[in-house]
Amino acid sequence: MALPGNDGVTEPEGGESDILAKACLLGGFSDSEETKTLISSLSEVHEDLVATEVTLQRFLVIMNRYQEQPHLLDPHLDWIMNMLLELIRSERSPPSLVHLSFKLLYTVCKVRGYKVLMQLFPHEVADVQPVLDLLLRQDPKDNETWETRYMLLLWLSMTCLIPFDLFRLDGHMEHDGGHARESTMDRILAIAKSYLVVSDTPRDAASVLVSKFMTRPDVKQKRLGDFLDWSLTTLSHTNDQSMTDIMVLDGILQSLAKLFKHGKRDDLLQYAPTVLQCLEQKHLSDSNQAMLRKLGVKLTQRLGLTFLKPRLASWRYQRGSRSLAANLSVPLSNTAPLSPNLEPLETEEDYDIAEEVETVIEHLLVGLKDKETIVRWSAAKGIGRVTGRLPRELADEVVGSVLECFSFQETDNAWHGGCLALAELGRRGLLLPSRLKDVVPLIIKSLTYEEKRGACSVGSNVRDAACYVCWSFARAYEPKELTPFVMQIARALVITAVFDREVNCRRAASAAFQENVGRQGTFPHGIDILTAADYYAVGNLNNCYLNISVFVASFPEYTKSLIDHLIEMKINHWDSVIRELSTKALHNLTPQAPDYMGTTVLPQLLPMAVGIDLHSRHGAIIACAEITHALYKLGLQTNRGVVDIISSECVEGLKNIHQMIHDRKQYRGYGGELMRPAVCCLIEKFSLSKMPFKDDPVIGGWQWLIDDSIKTLSKGAFDNTMTAVVTALSALCEEYYQTEPGQADPEVQRVLISQYIEGVQSPQMFTRCGSALALGALPKFFIQSKLKQILEGLRQMCVKSQEEGSFTEARRDAIKAISQVCVKAGVCANGSPDSVLCSENVSEVYEVLLNSLNDYTTDSRGDVGAWVREAAMTSLMDVTLLVCGSAPEILSPNLVRRMMCCLAQQAAEKIDRYRAHAGNIFLHLIHSKDPAIPHVPHHEELLAIFPFETRTTLNWKAPSQAFQYITQLLGLSHYQYHTLLGLTVSVGGITESTVQHSSQSLFEYLKGIQNDCAALTQFGDSLLSIFRDNLRNDRVALPFLKMLNQMLANNCFEIFTTQENHPFCVELLTLCKEIKKSKLIPKLRACITVFCGLIQFQGDVRNKVLSQLLMLLCHPFPVIRKTTASQMYEMLLTYDDVIEPEILDDVMTSLSDTNWELDLATVRTHRNQICDLVGLPHPQAVAKKPVS
Repeated sequence: MALPGNDGVTEPEGGESDILAKACLLGGFSDSEETKTLISSLSEVHEDLVATEVTLQRFLVIMNRYQEQPHLLDPHLDWIMNMLLELIRSERSPPSLVHLSFKLLYTVCKVRGYKVLMQLFPHEVADVQPVLDLLLRQDPKDNETWETRYMLLLWLSMTCLIPFDLFRLDGHMEHDGGHARESTMDRILAIAKSYLVVSDTPRDAASVLVSKFMTRPDVKQKRLGDFLDWSLTTLSHTNDQSMTDIMVLDGILQSLAKLFKHGKRDDLLQYAPTVLQCLEQKHLSDSNQAMLRKLGVKLTQRLGLTFLKPRLASWRYQRGSRSLAANLSVPLSNTAPLSPNLEPLETEEDYDIAEEVETVIEHLLVGLKDKETIVRWSAAKGIGRVTGRLPRELADEVVGSVLECFSFQETDNAWHGGCLALAELGRRGLLLPSRLKDVVPLIIKSLTYEEKRGACSVGSNVRDAACYVCWSFARAYEPKELTPFVMQIARALVITAVFDREVNCRRAASAAFQENVGRQGTFPHGIDILTAADYYAVGNLNNCYLNISVFVASFPEYTKSLIDHLIEMKINHWDSVIRELSTKALHNLTPQAPDYMGTTVLPQLLPMAVGIDLHSRHGAIIACAEITHALYKLGLQTNRGVVDIISSECVEGLKNIHQMIHDRKQYRGYGGELMRPAVCCLIEKFSLSKMPFKDDPVIGGWQWLIDDSIKTLSKGAFDNTMTAVVTALSALCEEYYQTEPGQADPEVQRVLISQYIEGVQSPQMFTRCGSALALGALPKFFIQSKLKQILEGLRQMCVKSQEEGSFTEARRDAIKAISQVCVKAGVCANGSPDSVLCSENVSEVYEVLLNSLNDYTTDSRGDVGAWVREAAMTSLMDVTLLVCGSAPEILSPNLVRRMMCCLAQQAAEKIDRYRAHAGNIFLHLIHSKDPAIPHVPHHEELLAIFPFETRTTLNWKAPSQAFQYITQLLGLSHYQYHTLLGLTVSVGGITESTVQHSSQSLFEYLKGIQNDCAALTQFGDSLLSIFRDNLRNDRVALPFLKMLNQMLANNCFEIFTTQENHPFCVELLTLCKEIKKSKLIPKLRACITVFCGLIQFQGDVRNKVLSQLLMLLCHPFPVIRKTTASQMYEMLLTYDDVIEPEILDDVMTSLSDTNWELDLATVRTHRNQICDLVGLPHPQAVAKKPVS
């Protein structure tokens, strides 16, 4: 629940929050002209179903725009109502127009509310009979016209308020036949009863009709008792087991609740005990229908108010003017509470309370604990209303009963209901200041209430309602009353606004804090905190924990309370995200209270870090690590070490955490998935904090944990654990494995590197991944003299696994590790290949990375090779920039050319994410000036195609933008082959937008070279080279055939068709013959379409193409025979010069009329007939040679 703020604290003018708030506001009803047009068109569109639907939808869209500000409609409701009622009242309006008008009227009613709209209905005496007659003509079972019945019932509710006895409308009560005619009163009552038991929305309007009609003086005198008898009888004969009975109960309860709300107490008091007794017998609180329970509570409270005389409690607390502007304008001397103008009707001593009131209050208190919010909210309002009519002593007992909801034996529902009730009592002045000492501690507990349920928790609604209580208290009490509790409330609200998990609770707390700052004016640093923690700022959880909390903690009144809350409530939270954010927040808060952290918080955390509860242990371990590191950074400023800030007992306790967890075997199972990354975080932070543990046995224990985690990694915990492991290993090596600065311990170096190189050959996927990343995480001094061994181990794993098509994730991590190792080792042109990247080993590194760009491994997850390609592209950029910055001369032109061509290919492919990654790297390299990349082919042309601004403006993920640039590379000889290879899978792909924009850009390029024979020939040669190189590669061959078919269909090679037996089409036909041998149906189908496209070329090639198609007419697969016949038929329609006109009809008839799915012997006869017609020899089956 986000509570509204007040005027007490204003945003800086032109602030972001102010802009956001104003952006959502409408200035008025700006759609009046369109609305008039729509209503005026009803008489024309009502007979056309489509036009009617369009009109209704448009009207609905307009009205829904004002759901949040319905009051803007008020000045326009009159003319809207008049225009619609004019159509409804017109005798010339057919039923369809009347129903359509009521549909629009209902839409307005839904937005503005029936209470406002029904007052605008005409309610003269002359309106009663027409409305009644129109309603009687409706069919209650017609599901299409329920809006008509709903609005007519509301209209009848207004017309029956005329100040005349209804018998005056009856006239002569006999027909001409002498039979008695039913009176108007009975007709209205009969309608009300009939619609109270229907199953649709008019039931709600019928309850409004009852409340208005039965409270008329003449009706209540004659029919009230009978109606209540009927209602109670119907109530007693129904149950909540069938849907029909549920609807009946809903209607009866609604009507009774509204009747007791609007009726006079003197008229209803005599019936109230009977109604209450009947209601008790129904046991609605046990019903499984939330709406029935809510209506039961609503009726119960109305009965309670009937038993109690309307009176203004003389004892209630009154703050005075509730207007903030008025409060601020009144001088301080005049701010005493104002006495009420209304006096109590009688003294408390001579006012008897009916016995039934106790029953009513008991039911309302039970309703406070209901499992549904709507029931609890209704009960809370009932408690407030009933308590306001009780004497002070009895009211205090009710407050005491409400406070019993705040017991830890109660559920979260009871706590929530209790908060709502307290807010209602406080808002009405019924919670006296003397009770605040009991109430405030409970509200403080409610602001942090959370109860774990399985893998999650409940209680956010309780915290939200507690914020509402604080908000209502700010408006209800004078500042002097809340002064003793200001610090408690302020701290609790700040904690909720900054640290609550749920955004609605944080925003509710921020609004409540703002209300208190504006109306109480006693919250410490209220304005400053509100500026940082306003409604919008607290919407971001990371911002709350890492930034706002630091600002708030800078005020000493809040520092320790924020820290204590994190320690007590958040580092043991069920949500791991909250636990980790809490530990980072503690790190950031440490500078605000370093002594408190070192002397109080750390000793408090140590028992939790080795405790039983898993979540507490996890959070406490990371918290110890973060606080220790923060204290170390603070110590640097004063030249003190960590051991000078925290006690030796704490240091010893921190050191023993790993061993105690290991001894208890808590690294195993599910708990181990949390413990391993937590303790690795501890290792990292202790290493960075230079804890004095060098040569201590604990270092061996830490190294065991890192190595064991790498060996036992599982899929579920891989990402979190691996990140923690490699950062811990890097920090551990830096701090504890140097014999001298920059000199590794040779024995540890030998053991670890050999172990991790052996690990990258492990049969376990995640052991390979972990070992590769561990090699990449080793510091520079560890790599020296071992670089050759490391690179060779990673290279072998990449090459072997790529050939086998396995261990994709391990290859990805090995590629990352190669880059990391090279960057750490550095570059020296004439250096040793065992220590740095130099002229001797640079080509080997590039060879591995470039080969990885051709990794197109697929499995059940799809194109998993893309992970390797992405890592290889990033690594190529990192290594290239490193080499060019130190020794560009060791880069050969061939390496640079291959790299740029491979990047261009990736930038032309079909997957948006990887295309964007490749494109951005490509642009980065061609525009890099410091360092500049040497030997880039066609560098000047590339800069012209991709100006500098394209680095920021070109969206590579959008096919509509990317391909119009990338196809320009086809004009550059070095890039043509690879760019066309990348485009092949995009143009021949299946994603509609990619296919559309890539093919469009490709054809635009081809259109530009149509008259350039040399350029088109070069393009054709590249096309044939791609086809030749990928004949057996289905990833490329199938999209290639699709792309080729599009090219042939668009006459892209028209210049070649004028020359007989052009080499391009001859070679293309030869390659397609190879494809024809495939067993893959999609590939064969694509090949057939290409054959049909090749028919446009002149010379002997045309007969050869026809022969291939005729052979496919007798393919072993029936579906291929059928497809061939269909495609040939379309081909002959398109190219009418293929066959002589006199035989064309016979050939096409044979193709279309033959069932090509029959057995081969039958279809071969028909195929041979076609061969005879076109003058080609019959294809002969080639006998397979026996295997010797």
